[in-house]
Order: sequence, then C-alpha cells, then structure tokens
Amino acid sequence: MLKIIPYPSPNFNERPDGAKIDCVVLHYTDVATMKEALQILTDPKREVSSHYAIDEDGTIYQLVDDEKRAWHAGPSSWEGQDNVNHFSIGIELQNGGYFAGYALTGEWPKFPDAQIDALKELLAQLMAKHPIPLNRIIGHEDIAPGRKTDPGPAFPWEEIKS
Repeated sequence: MLKIIPYPSPNFNERPDGAKIDCVVLHYTDVATMKEALQILTDPKREVSSHYAIDEDGTIYQLVDDEKRAWHAGPSSWEGQDNVNHFSIGIELQNGGYFAGYALTGEWPKFPDAQIDALKELLAQLMAKHPIPLNRIIGHEDIAPGRKTDPGPAFPWEEIKS
C-alpha cells in the first residue's frame, strides 16, 4: 500500500455533474524544491493545485481529493474535450523543468528512479480505482501545446507506458 501524505490545498472545486475521471495529466513543478512547489500549490492567491505531488525521493503528497476538480490544467483540450480539469487527475513531479532546470543549465533535469517508481505505483492505484486507460496518461504539453512544456523531453514515457 502506498504511503500518501495529506497536504491539503484550497485550490479546487466540484467536478461538473456527470464528469467521469478517465485521464491523468503529468506535470513538472518547474521550481527548485518540493517545499517551494507545495507553497505554490496550496497558496489561495495562486489559484493552482494538483491532486498529487511526488518529490524526487518518491514521497507522495495528496493535495486534492480525487473526486474534486483540482486546478492544474488551465486552458486545455484533449481528444475534442475542453476543460481537462473536469475529467482528469493532475500529478506534479518535483523537477526543475524549464525555468529552474533547462534555462539555468542547458540540460533538461532527469526524473530520479525513486520518483518514477512512486509514480508508477500511484498510477496503478488510480487506474484500478478509475477507468483510466494507458493512452489517457498524458502530459501538460499534450493538452496545452505551445503554452506548456511539461513534463518535458527528459520524462521517461516508455517506462510509464509499458
């Protein structure tokens, strides 16, 4: 059984009537530390959150209950459906991403094995609970092309999708 640490965010609302959870959107935090990411994801003035956040050491935090609509996707569309927040679960992965990673070093930061292992376990749990097929585990870059780059080119999609 996964150990998931509650870390509540006020940045959510109800899903629209009839919205079925059938998608997971993966993000990177784009900041240097999980502490900074959690501050952002729980700040009511920022109006952003996710359902889960996974630190580089594999620690999983739950910020919003699965049944609620976390504010992680922003303006988005997938397979003809707009407002991806309505039917998805958002997972933030602690990673410097573009601004706190690539822009500073010229290299996309890697995702540690412990983090990816925790993500795979969490995805298995979510897929057992909700009708989420593998082809609906997607990146923020997929639902907001040109606006978002996460989880980025260093993300090990082949490991997640196998």
